[in-house]
Amino acid sequence: MRTLALVTGGAKSGKSRFAEGLVRGIGDRLVYIATAEALDSEMEERIAAHLVQRGAGWHTVEEPLDLCGALVRSDGQGPRLVDCMTLWLSNLMMQDRNVDAELDALLETLTAQVSPVVMVTNEVGSGIVPATALGRVYRDRCGAMNQRLGAVVDRIDLVVCGHPLRVK
Repeated sequence: MRTLALVTGGAKSGKSRFAEGLVRGIGDRLVYIATAEALDSEMEERIAAHLVQRGAGWHTVEEPLDLCGALVRSDGQGPRLVDCMTLWLSNLMMQDRNVDAELDALLETLTAQVSPVVMVTNEVGSGIVPATALGRVYRDRCGAMNQRLGAVVDRIDLVVCGHPLRVK
């Protein structure tokens, strides 16, 4: 049974832990598609903490840019958790990739998936207005991406203070 789900929330809201639980509840062969890159020691620590939080039993695929390829290659191998969409978007922007074309391709790829996909994203528009133009563009692109993802998924959960609220 294909399920597409989007889990959103603020920083450190518990969204990754909740999404991991969703994926565990779907199947036994767990695939974690990581979009983060360890470009500094602080990010290395964050990635290590996520690894410990997940625990054993996950097959990890590190893919900061080619999310479509990672989804296609892993389809049929069990439920997938993509963590996180806003990092993927940031990676695309930093590489001057065509974000709209990449998102179009992703939406097409998602709707063709056979195995479940649970995606984690950040609700960045609920915070302060960024002080820089790049920050505002990023915030706006995140909001637009989340809306487009929300249109194709079967389920949306907003995690607040560690508690999920079903949105769709």
